[in-house]
Amino acid sequence: MRRADRLFQIIQILRRSSGPMTAAAIAAELETSKRSVYRDIAALIGQRVPIRGEAGFGYVLESGFDLPPLMLTSDEIEAAALGAQWVAGHGDAALARAAQNLIAKITAVIPDQFRPLILDSGSRTPPGWKIPPDGLDVAQARASIRQGRKIALAYRDENGRDSERKVWPVVIGYLDAARTLIAWCELRRDFRTFRIDRIKSAEFLDERYPERPAALRAKWLASVRREAAQKSKAPPV
Repeated sequence: MRRADRLFQIIQILRRSSGPMTAAAIAAELETSKRSVYRDIAALIGQRVPIRGEAGFGYVLESGFDLPPLMLTSDEIEAAALGAQWVAGHGDAALARAAQNLIAKITAVIPDQFRPLILDSGSRTPPGWKIPPDGLDVAQARASIRQGRKIALAYRDENGRDSERKVWPVVIGYLDAARTLIAWCELRRDFRTFRIDRIKSAEFLDERYPERPAALRAKWLASVRREAAQKSKAPPV
């Protein structure tokens, strides 16, 4: 790898990391030595890239720093096309249109020799399943998630039982055969997963729930991890 490419990759690694990255971790990803990483970090700091940290502790890229637009690599183009292809086949109508627009925009700006990576890619996702009609406006549900607003649901479970729920929406899950709404349920006082095709009606409320959306998602993720840990410790049947 050329040194210029390595310097760029170090910035990318630090930009995507949520915490300090040690020289050893960076060296392992780039398949180089820690000594080279130390030299590269010093060079980047000398070029006024706002990297903070020290050897042994780890490095972080301070917020607000950005690079000028750079050409995507062939792998990055194929990854973007593959992800957009899956969303176009499995997302709700608004996201599917956005995915198609994204593919068109990428195709328009990349060099001609890279266009087959999108138009005739060697990486494919399976075609979208015929998913039952959604029981609520998924685009509006995503807006409620961002705004931290409650939703009132009329729901029918897999056994045909009807219930009325007021929920705090957390995440829309896009599965192969169905879309789901993960939410904190005021009735059950816990997180619940609702298949969107089983929602009979939905009212999007102006009422905000008493949590920050990011904090509520963090609690849900923690509950998912606890459940996974408990399952891993369960004795074999």
